[in-house]
Amino acid sequence: MKKEDEIFLGGGTNLNIQTSKNVELRETLILINGQKEPIELDVKIIADFDTIPEKYHEVFLNIMTSKYYNKVSFGDNPFSQCVPPNKKKWWQIWK
Repeated sequence: MKKEDEIFLGGGTNLNIQTSKNVELRETLILINGQKEPIELDVKIIADFDTIPEKYHEVFLNIMTSKYYNKVSFGDNPFSQCVPPNKKKWWQIWK
């Protein structure tokens, strides 16, 4: 992974990942009040991943994105360490 990477999660939500132990989630809330210009509020949530063991980073990142973005992606991202289960044929269900 590069020194700094931004992942687009869709719907205007981005996830910034840097090679530090801090993870920052950002979102922009927009209020359209009938005036000329909408009012925007930038929201940042910063988590210090240095306080948890590295093997749990992906789990906590998925917890954070599911809680704050309502999106989660186990095994479908460049930093994933999740391994998909082995596919079996229909007659191998007892193995």
